[in-house]
Amino acid sequence: MIINPLVQELPWKPPSDALSLLKDQPWAAFLDSGGSTQTQRGRWSYIGLYPSETLTVEKNNIIRNDQYVSGSVWDHLQEMAQSVQHTLSTHIPFYNGVIGMASYEAGLYLENVLSRHHSCTPLFIAATYNNILAFDRQEQKCWWVSKDQLPPPTWPYPFSQNQPLSLDFQAEQSSELYQRSVQKIINYIGAGDIFQANLTMRWFAKIPYDFNEIAAYDILRTTSPAPFGAYLKSPHFSLLSASVERFISLSSDGRIETRPIKGTAPLGKTAQEQEFYTAKLASDPKENAENLMITDLMRNDIGKISQLGSVHVPELSRVEQFQHVLHLVSSVQGKIQTGFTAIDLLKATLPPGSVTGAPKKRALEIIDEVETSSRGAYCGSVFRIGQDGSLDSSVIIRSISRTPSHLSIGAGGGITWLSDPQKEYNETLLKAAPLLKAFQK
Repeated sequence: MIINPLVQELPWKPPSDALSLLKDQPWAAFLDSGGSTQTQRGRWSYIGLYPSETLTVEKNNIIRNDQYVSGSVWDHLQEMAQSVQHTLSTHIPFYNGVIGMASYEAGLYLENVLSRHHSCTPLFIAATYNNILAFDRQEQKCWWVSKDQLPPPTWPYPFSQNQPLSLDFQAEQSSELYQRSVQKIINYIGAGDIFQANLTMRWFAKIPYDFNEIAAYDILRTTSPAPFGAYLKSPHFSLLSASVERFISLSSDGRIETRPIKGTAPLGKTAQEQEFYTAKLASDPKENAENLMITDLMRNDIGKISQLGSVHVPELSRVEQFQHVLHLVSSVQGKIQTGFTAIDLLKATLPPGSVTGAPKKRALEIIDEVETSSRGAYCGSVFRIGQDGSLDSSVIIRSISRTPSHLSIGAGGGITWLSDPQKEYNETLLKAAPLLKAFQK
């Protein structure tokens, strides 16, 4: 017998008020749309509580519901996604589903690239959430949807962070070493190995004894509101993300979209300066070449499982303004082939093209050679698979990862034949600056 979920409208409270609900949960998920509410990307936020199933994938182990199991991670994810399929007459886009994270190294595994770096980050974490708080930020309405028929949670007071939180992030390499890596990639481009590669670096910090990661996430979301913000928590790993980039989405009727970001410029301090930077970015040959190559890569990736002739590019290298920078953004769309699912789409496209390079596999090999540490969650993807088979996901950028041993952030940029090593290093600092400044003493 099919039991419809309990659906209850609650008095409106902003999603940030409910952060206190996440504090004592071993598994929890907050898909946190920030910034403008005028688009679907910024309209809805979701909190998943009390998961019915959990999955952690480490290098040599798959752990499902705290038990070691055999088989393919994709089969386990497919089973979890199929278990939530349900039809309910409601306008809430996501009320029951799987929320998870695929690390960058999970993508390396898919592309058969063996990394030389050790990673403390799981390849995947995922959980099935039958109990969802859904926030419509545009209409300022909130619902509790519980397939388990649980009463709505209560939080008697909004979350507040009164104490300043400082984190001592240290760069893993100097400007000189980073610029040397840029030059190595330029040399590979000159030799014909690749057209472009995304080079990154990391900053690491020790975990303070009194570290409150909920408070840290509150600071991050406040200083860097983003349409694809996320807080994911599992027993041995947490992700605090202020991502501005959609990786890939799949609608319930099979429409695919990816929105790669490539090309960056600072915000202007005046209207005149802003107009100057916008025009300069729009006409910059190096930045546009970056975006064009990654757009073409994503056309190829989604074309693997799209219907013949359905892949097209409705937007190419459009300048968009975000909280701290300007970016060039493109849109690639297609229609999924009959018989393929959201899991197949993730499998065909990880790791995200905008943080790899072209050709993809050779770029991944070169990145692993020149970078000095594993990326972990950074440059992977946060994803949700809904009750209707839909998928939405982000590229993990502008984020803090917590492993048992440390905290880390990452930043980087696309390297082309036209790249200048000093400018590339400066762009990396520009992208990392909002996170570093938010937690400075």
